[in-house]
Amino acid sequence: MTVRAAGCVVWRRAGDGIEYLLTHRPRYDDWSHPKGKRDPGETDEQTAVREVDEETGLHGALGAELSSSHYVDHKGRDKIVRYWLMEMAGGSFEPNDEVDEVRWLALGPARELVSYDRDRSLLDEAAASLGADTID
Repeated sequence: MTVRAAGCVVWRRAGDGIEYLLTHRPRYDDWSHPKGKRDPGETDEQTAVREVDEETGLHGALGAELSSSHYVDHKGRDKIVRYWLMEMAGGSFEPNDEVDEVRWLALGPARELVSYDRDRSLLDEAAASLGADTID
């Protein structure tokens, strides 16, 4: 069985640059992009929007689709996670059971904070798609 999930690289304009949202999940003590498993009857796109809202209280419209991640989860199951860009349009964060902290960071600091290489690659892809600075 393959676990299907979806999420977003959430971004906002900050001065002359762009900041990216990272979420801290206390259950795993990691920093990553908001994402989660698909509910029955949902599309991947609906899952991505719902998960951003549930985990962060933020909302926005889906932008360009980014690369998917494929890996084996902590229960030994194959997992595929589809990602989209999402420009933050509104909302506000309140700590919850899944996410206890969020940070808005420029590309360099965001790349340093994320816990997984696949999330670092998504940041680079998002920056390139947005025409933002990239890291050599």
